[in-house]
Amino acid sequence: MTARPLLAVSATTLLLLLTACGKSSTSLGEGGSVISGSAGPAGAHNASRQLVKCDAPVATLALVENPNGYSYSSSYQLPASPVPLVRLLAQQSGCFRVVDRAAGLKATVREQELKDAGILRQQGNTVSKGKGYEAQYSLTPSLTFSEQDAGRQIGGILQAIPYLNKLVGAAEQVKLKQAQAALLLTDNETTEQIAAATGSVEVTDLGMGGALVGKLGGASGAGWSNTNEGKVIAAAFMDAHNQLVAQVRELQAKELPPEVAKRKAQGG
Repeated sequence: MTARPLLAVSATTLLLLLTACGKSSTSLGEGGSVISGSAGPAGAHNASRQLVKCDAPVATLALVENPNGYSYSSSYQLPASPVPLVRLLAQQSGCFRVVDRAAGLKATVREQELKDAGILRQQGNTVSKGKGYEAQYSLTPSLTFSEQDAGRQIGGILQAIPYLNKLVGAAEQVKLKQAQAALLLTDNETTEQIAAATGSVEVTDLGMGGALVGKLGGASGAGWSNTNEGKVIAAAFMDAHNQLVAQVRELQAKELPPEVAKRKAQGG
């Protein structure tokens, strides 16, 4: 095959890629992060419609940091831990009552220490020992995140075509983003791993740089909803959570502590 037919084939390949510019496919969510909204006394508010829920909580749950860390680079400008993300999922789903074993617990302990030191009021103090709820289950997240760069291969094609070699830099923005997440559920009474679930997501984003549809890659702010990598990770955890709920629904509910006090509805 001569050089001219080779260039024709390369040009055809390029046209197919350009046709796909700006198109994005993902198994979970479009636009912002699939995990959003709030959870609390009012229930799940503005939660994703794709979130699978339970009719009633089965136990109290604590989220545990993975001792092996999380395999994504600091260059992605993401939070150090996905645990707050998974904690929101767990509470929005209504499958568990979530207890804090992180910053909230440290704050509680500090308040008790201040009371014991005589710094806080003694009469009427609502921070009392022995009132904390135990975590009946623990949930440990795991994450494998990879970003395969397909841009260099496309750049090689562009480099060989006259007038299009100026787009080589833009072509390097074409990337395939994948994330796989796992959730491991442990019974704190027996130490038995009760359930395990994995979730994954793959997003092909064929943007060709700022000259065409805007650059890919990390946004200026850190978070799960304003970076491409963060959105992919959030979707993978959503998928893993939905897989886990199928197992949780089969658990017999444990005895739960009293619910948090709520104000009475007007007229009720």
